[in-house]
Amino acid sequence: MGPLKGLRVIELQGIGPGPFCGMLFADLGAEVISVARRSSAAHHASLISERGKLSIALNLKMREGADVLLKLCERCDVLIEGYRPGVTERLGVGPQPCMERNPRLVYGRITGWGQTGPLSAAAGHDINYISLSGALHAIGRQGERPVPPLNLVGDFGGGAMFLAFGIMSAVFEARQSGRGQVVDVSMVEGSAALMHMMYAMQAQGQWRNERGSNLLDGAAPFYDTYETADGKYISVGALEPEFYQVLVKLVGLDATDTPSHTDSTDWPRLRVNLTAIFKQRTREEWCRILEGADACFAPVLSTKEAPHHPHNRARGTFFESAGVMQPAPVPRFSRTQPGIPTAPSPAGSDSRDLLLAAGYSHADIKALRDCGALT
Repeated sequence: MGPLKGLRVIELQGIGPGPFCGMLFADLGAEVISVARRSSAAHHASLISERGKLSIALNLKMREGADVLLKLCERCDVLIEGYRPGVTERLGVGPQPCMERNPRLVYGRITGWGQTGPLSAAAGHDINYISLSGALHAIGRQGERPVPPLNLVGDFGGGAMFLAFGIMSAVFEARQSGRGQVVDVSMVEGSAALMHMMYAMQAQGQWRNERGSNLLDGAAPFYDTYETADGKYISVGALEPEFYQVLVKLVGLDATDTPSHTDSTDWPRLRVNLTAIFKQRTREEWCRILEGADACFAPVLSTKEAPHHPHNRARGTFFESAGVMQPAPVPRFSRTQPGIPTAPSPAGSDSRDLLLAAGYSHADIKALRDCGALT
């Protein structure tokens, strides 16, 4: 089920963007083989990124384990790895030996800094990568420190999503040329691409270098969050004049004495007014007044609350599996909509079946277990 049915992917299990990218493929119907370092009888239903995948446990530090991976590559379209540059080469499963086994293989690589460059061998995390792209500098309140936006911008937006896009672009090309290639995804570069609009606004003189002083970074009072009477929060994003007028009318501001929407010198007074008025009612009361109107409004929901919002329930945005509430596969498709993903399998639980399908005998599998290559 799903538009990627028939696509076969190997994912060398790691953390962050690699598993998430594999989850995206599995959600949309691809057969994804997650290569774990060791098997486990534990069933970790909360490992959402492992849902819908098959699992094999290999010791890639052993020649026999690496040989199994190369054998699996013969029957796959894609390999995903997120190790530091040079690691898979040292293990004997870098692009060259894998693509020698399968010239059409797309070898997807995800790192923070990229496969080359002065920092390529250095350790780092999302916060470091988005620091180098200019993204982190832009996020935060005026006069305060930059605020880490979780690990959404580097790991998942600038990393996994670009990896998935790059891989599918290379798969498309390989089906025409018959030749695979390496896809090198850097989270620095991916997060820089996500900042394209801010760089464009900067070039047009519409973006100041000081964070918290621009239209989309919390400086504009009509594009911000506000506390309500019950200590919760709501968001407004009434950027366009017609939406701003709806907001002004519905919250009860005096239209004849309302500060200008376009003149930033009036923004401080407007913020004072909006702050005071939103504190007069609870979040639920504001939802009844503003939700669904063209005021560009939404309640700020926690991860506990979001799955139960009526809109999210109606759309099936979340589902529960094995007691774990989680986001549903996206996007939606009119003909090949994927089903609900299966719960994560224990690491290594599909090793025997995968090896039999690859042509190994029961005796071969026992020998791999005995030598420690199959863990």
